[in-house]
Parts: sequence; structure tokens; C-alpha cells
Amino acid sequence: MAGRHEDVWVRAADPSVIGAVRRSAVALATAAGFDQNRTGQVAVAVTEAVSNLVKHAEDGVVLVRAHGERPGVVELVTVDRGPGIADLGRALRDGFSTSGTLGIGLGAIARMASAWDVHSMPGRGTVLVTHFTADGPPEPPLRASGIRRPIGEETVCGDSYAVVDTGGVITAVLCDGLGHGAAAAYASREAVRIFLDDPLAPPVAALERVHRGLGHTRGGAVAVVRVEHETVSYAGLGNISGWIAHAEGRQGMISLPGIAGHKGRRPQQYEYALPSHSTVVLHSDGLTDRWDPASFPGLFARTPAVIGATLLRDAGSRRDDACVVALRQRP
Repeated sequence: MAGRHEDVWVRAADPSVIGAVRRSAVALATAAGFDQNRTGQVAVAVTEAVSNLVKHAEDGVVLVRAHGERPGVVELVTVDRGPGIADLGRALRDGFSTSGTLGIGLGAIARMASAWDVHSMPGRGTVLVTHFTADGPPEPPLRASGIRRPIGEETVCGDSYAVVDTGGVITAVLCDGLGHGAAAAYASREAVRIFLDDPLAPPVAALERVHRGLGHTRGGAVAVVRVEHETVSYAGLGNISGWIAHAEGRQGMISLPGIAGHKGRRPQQYEYALPSHSTVVLHSDGLTDRWDPASFPGLFARTPAVIGATLLRDAGSRRDDACVVALRQRP
């Protein structure tokens, strides 16, 4: 479950950022029960990754947080708009350190991580997602991830989400609170709270409860999705975009007009087939809905965390709160 705490993005504008992010990562690792040796490894890996951004990236930003979907995990996300890594395989080899590229130190970061994934396109940038656990061994990839960013320099995001994975079924909610700031954040967090009261209910039932429960707030756009085997169940009210995406294209899912908590048609649930190797993507209108999977070669073979962070970078707007949730069926 996630979306209850703010994702604090830091611009990698100067070397002072390196120490600040390292201290945040160390504090999170300590709180998660990492021993001194493992905490030191996290500090080294974070220093390496953020140093890369400061020295070589364009428009680099970094996020470090306690992972919402998997307790005890410290997650590091680095995002930039160039220059990219031309040869990821070479960059991961021991001793590779060609000056002026983001490949420096990538092999060392990967060795210290419990799990990691990366997508890079020369000239467009790199997204690196790294997970650290207390005992260090590799962890299985997550089937779901959410990521968000507030408008401009705002400190709270008006979009919230939650993910519940029972093993065979994965369900998620995304709410875009009307407007921005604290009141929008309250509405979206209320939507998440109501959803989590009974997250295993059918999406249309969950959305109806949220719709009734947001009457004391300013309301918002809400969508609930469930992925089970080879099917997707979806119910949306307002301008949340829902997609079934793969390397060659995408299929849109239907959200009805309205504002949850105030006005709108009675929610309906729609069922869709989920082809193999597809990813279900939900996002608020802080991202344009004109992104095309075909313009991201290799991206939809990556993990949901990397998919979400890349879409946030390339389709997101700084003029609105933005949130992306990406889900996969069990292999």
C-alpha cells in the first residue's frame, strides 16, 4: 500500500545535493533496521548515483523514499534528460568508467543493490530505480509501482494512490483531488483511506464507496483497477486516464465524466482482456495522454517502477500535480 507519504524530489543541481540525499537514505535505512555495514553500502551506492547526476546529467532529479508496496525497502529513483547510456551492458562491467557518461559506477551500484532496473535512451535520458533491503540478497521484481510529483514548488501533492497485492490479484486506486495544495491532498487521501477499508471489493463497488465518502471534501477524479490473470476490471469517474500498454501500442479504458464526491453518472465497471507482457497504466491529468509506447523503445519490457518514472518525466507537466501507477499480471 502506498501514496500516504509525500514523494520529495530533489534537483541534482550542485554537489551539496549529494550529502543531503545520502543522509536521507541513511536515515531511512536505519529506521528500516539495516545494520551498520548495510547502511554504509546504501550510503556508497546513493553517493555514486547522485554524483553521476550532478556531474553528467541534464535536468537530473532524485527521489529517495521508504517503499510503500514492500516494507523494509529503501528505494532510490534517479531521473535525467540526457545524455543517456549508449551501451548499458558495457556500463555494467567491472572497471568501466568512461569519463562524461552516466555509466560511471553503474556496475558498483547494481552489486550493492537488492534489486535494480534501468532504462536509457541516448539523447533522451536515463531512469534508474534501485532497491535496498537489510539483508541485501536480490528480491523479486515488484508487479506494481506508483510515483507522483506536486505542481511546481508545492510541497504537497494533490494526487494520491494505493496498491494492494494479494498474490493472485492486484488492485489499485488513483485519485486526483480537485485543484492543488492541502485541500486537494486531503480529498485524495480520503479516497485512498476509503478504498483501503475494503480493497478487495469489485472496482465499481469501491468507486461507489469513494464517491459517497468524498462529499465532505472538494472531491476529485478517481479510478479503481484490478488485474487478475488475463483480465482487467476498471471503473473510473473523472479525468483519470487508464491504459493497457505494450511495446507496440495501447488500449484506453473508459472513465465516465464527473467529480467523485459531488456529481457524475453512476459508476460502471468495464472488463478488458490483458495480453501477455502488457502493463496497466493509470495516470492523472498531470500527464498528457498523448504519449505513445512505440516512442519508448524497450521501456515496456522494464519494471513498473521504471515505466512509471519515465512516463512522469516525458509526459508529465510541472503545471499540475502528477501521478502514475503501473501494474503487471503475475508471469
